[in-house]
Amino acid sequence: MDSKGRIMLPVELRKQLADLKMDSFVLKRAVFEKNLEMYPMNEWGKLMEKLNKLNRFKKKNIEFLTRFLAGVRNVNIDGTGRMQIPKDLVKIAGLKKEVVIASAINILQIWDKDDYERFLEAQADNFSDLAEDVMGDFDDE
Repeated sequence: MDSKGRIMLPVELRKQLADLKMDSFVLKRAVFEKNLEMYPMNEWGKLMEKLNKLNRFKKKNIEFLTRFLAGVRNVNIDGTGRMQIPKDLVKIAGLKKEVVIASAINILQIWDKDDYERFLEAQADNFSDLAEDVMGDFDDE
């Protein structure tokens, strides 16, 4: 990341996004970890449809929506493959010079490199248990 908060997306990622005609995204803070989530517009639309079904006369729903949507920004990839990360989101995620863009299936995560490596290291010992808990109930069809 440069001093202005711009990151250069890897060439292979840019090619994939171009093939899918994706150049506009929603960027937000993650819910569980100190990183950012980058949603393609179609995925963001699906999520907004779900959230729009929440009853807004329940206080916890309003509190959730307010926190979940805090700091949400539309971002674009410019012609050189760079994306500007707003300063407040840089600060929230603790991004420094080196960042990691990680796949989370239908969205991307943006991490400070050191935080990402610490996260993976901290989870390394129990990953097999986590994999069994999360994936163990799937039956091959």
